[in-house]
Amino acid sequence: MPRILSIDYGIKRTGIAVTDDLQIIASGLTTIPSETAISFLKDYFSKENVIKVLIGEPKQMNGQPSESTEVIEKFVSKFKTEFPEIKVERSDERFTSKMAFQTMIDSGLKKNQRKNKALVDEIAATIMLQDYLLRKSIC
Repeated sequence: MPRILSIDYGIKRTGIAVTDDLQIIASGLTTIPSETAISFLKDYFSKENVIKVLIGEPKQMNGQPSESTEVIEKFVSKFKTEFPEIKVERSDERFTSKMAFQTMIDSGLKKNQRKNKALVDEIAATIMLQDYLLRKSIC
C-alpha cells in the first residue's frame, strides 16, 4: 500500500511524518527548513510511494484562520502545482504543538531537550497523522 504523509508547514520549519506501508502507524520523519520543503518532497516522492498528503490548517480557537494561514495557503497551492497526482487533504492542527510539547514531557525529555522546536514540529505532524488514521479506522 502507498503511504500517507503529513506536513506541519510553518514559516521557518516544517515537520513531516509518514505512515508505514500498511497505513497503520504514523512516525515522525524529519523537520526541514520550510523553504526547502518542495525540493525535499520531490526527492522523497521519487523514492517512496505516497498516495495522500495531509497539510495542517491553522485555525484560531474560534475557528477563524490564523495569522499564518496566508503563508500555508501559498505552500498548498505550490504543492498542488508541483504534485498534481497526489491527493491533498487539510487537517485542523489546533493544539498539535501543545500536544507535542506535552508528549515530550510525558516521555521524560529533559527541559533543555524540550526547547528543540524542530522536534516539536515533527511530533506535531505525527500527532496530526495519527489522529487522521484513527478517524479513518473509525469511519
